[in-house]
Amino acid sequence: MTDSFLLNNLAQLGLPLLEPQPRFDVNLALVQVVQSGDARLWEAFPVLLANAAENPLFSSEQVLSLLAREQEQAQFRQLLAMAAAVYAHYRLKFNWLSLLKRKFSAKEQQLLSAWRKKLAANQPAETAEGLDPQRIKQVFELYSAQKTVQDRQRTARIEEFSLEYASSQVFSPKQKELFQKKLAGTPLSKTEGEYYSRTVKKKLAALANAELHSLARKLLEQ
Repeated sequence: MTDSFLLNNLAQLGLPLLEPQPRFDVNLALVQVVQSGDARLWEAFPVLLANAAENPLFSSEQVLSLLAREQEQAQFRQLLAMAAAVYAHYRLKFNWLSLLKRKFSAKEQQLLSAWRKKLAANQPAETAEGLDPQRIKQVFELYSAQKTVQDRQRTARIEEFSLEYASSQVFSPKQKELFQKKLAGTPLSKTEGEYYSRTVKKKLAALANAELHSLARKLLEQ
């Protein structure tokens, strides 16, 4: 059995998902947001909904079933319409959203259209629910910017691992070291320079050959 000490060490090495995770009910979390009556949380609802929808256990029907009062259910539907309007404002499309919108009543469709107009007007006037269209967009844009940075960092990390693996197939550890030094502009000793020119540079020339690259891709695609 994996003990907590090992899990803690693995978390420090970039595997926090291996830590014991407390039980999280994504639907109940949205229920609590609706029931809070907190305008700040409601204005962040498009962000919360987008994150919730990434969880396979998310279900708008489940959320509605957990909301006992009709007033709370109506509020949840209004927040869904508002969130859909925000996604439309930023031209975002999600498969789960398409399925959700099919269930919208005529009243919810009208509310969605009304919210789109409010968001497009870019006016700070508050709605009847006490929600500010301008703040809603500010919160969503802040979230989007943070997510973009996280996605870029994740992509860069994957590319780094991919490059590390590919270079390991071609260069020995010492050759990789010289390759990195040369790339960083770090001066090489006389011995390193001679070895680089005699061995590493020739491999680089072969890798840079466009015809060889094309032939290699063709063979890999067979």
